[in-house]
Amino acid sequence: MKINFINLGCPKNLVDSENIMGFFKKENISSYHKADTVVINTCGFIEQAKRESIEEILKAINDGKKVLVTGCLVYRYKEELQKEIPEAIFFENIKDLEGIELLQKPKRQITTKHYAYLKIAEGCNRKCSFCAIPNIRGNHRSKSIEELTQEAIYLKENGVKELVIVSQDTLYYQEDNSFKSIIKLLHALEKLDFPWIRLMYLYPNSISKDLIDYIDNSKSVLPYFDIPLQHISDNVLKNMRRGYTKKDVFRLLEQINAMKHKKPILRSSFIVGYPTEEEKDFEELLDFINEKHFHFVGVFEYSHEEGTYAYQLEDKIPKEEKQRRYKEVFNLSQEILEEKNSTLVGQEIDILIEKKDRARAFFQAPEIDGIAILESPSPKTGIIKKAKVIASIGTDLLVDI
Repeated sequence: MKINFINLGCPKNLVDSENIMGFFKKENISSYHKADTVVINTCGFIEQAKRESIEEILKAINDGKKVLVTGCLVYRYKEELQKEIPEAIFFENIKDLEGIELLQKPKRQITTKHYAYLKIAEGCNRKCSFCAIPNIRGNHRSKSIEELTQEAIYLKENGVKELVIVSQDTLYYQEDNSFKSIIKLLHALEKLDFPWIRLMYLYPNSISKDLIDYIDNSKSVLPYFDIPLQHISDNVLKNMRRGYTKKDVFRLLEQINAMKHKKPILRSSFIVGYPTEEEKDFEELLDFINEKHFHFVGVFEYSHEEGTYAYQLEDKIPKEEKQRRYKEVFNLSQEILEEKNSTLVGQEIDILIEKKDRARAFFQAPEIDGIAILESPSPKTGIIKKAKVIASIGTDLLVDI
């Protein structure tokens, strides 16, 4: 059997895919064209992701592959999928599959180079009105510090230089066990001497002064704050059930920017076209983004998802209007990013060299924040060096080592 893996969706899904790959012998894993069997790890979070997942499944079937499907789409719609696409096999646990030889002692197969994701928990306890994740993945369940430390050791032994910590709600870590210990986890991971540790998915309410101070004084936790605010209008935030106000956001930004030893880099993401978003709310959001608190901004059109609190609301904003708002935020965010990158010209920054001709700055998260292009090829990869920023090229940087 030759098997190929297709991962769709977020970094958390990628970790799941790498763990599934670990159940198969390396020599059985091949390219898509050579494979007779394809495992597709789907995303089912929003409408666009669901469509992409279905398209991948149908393509693999049409290409004559044996198709095994797992992931969020399956957790959410397994019965419907089995009826509509009987040619595929849908599973929630790889061990449930029959007639397929699995390794008894699986080891995660790392598909990235020089960086890797460490998923510290599964599920989410938040009740945000627009989000289907709690319905798909269940309540928040933290992994133990001991288990995560062992996984991190394995990643470091495989050459990982940057550890990217992810979960649906990273700072909720161990709150399901009645005590907060994200700082305790970071302390344990820092002992392993990763040059870079990056935190992703930080819920605004959970970013404490203690955490900010810890990052400010840490030798390896990067001053990178990925804070998905979703909106800034109090009207929209309240209906989204986010649990904070515009005033709270400004108070948080002030605390982060008061760091004494490091200059923080901020990323956020926003939803446009939410059912209660009036034009004045959208303009308020644009004005807020244009204040340039964030180096990086992601934007999504609202997706009307069954099973969520917001599904009972009328999805009254036309698709064309959602697209207009999306384009306005996207274009503004690109302008701000290019402007902020241009101010770096002439400065020295730390970069992780991932290929001979490309790298990432410490403030560029994998896959989403652009890259640093090397003016001259590097003889070595997987190293962190100082580099001088020569130019800003769109959303990327040109650097000299």
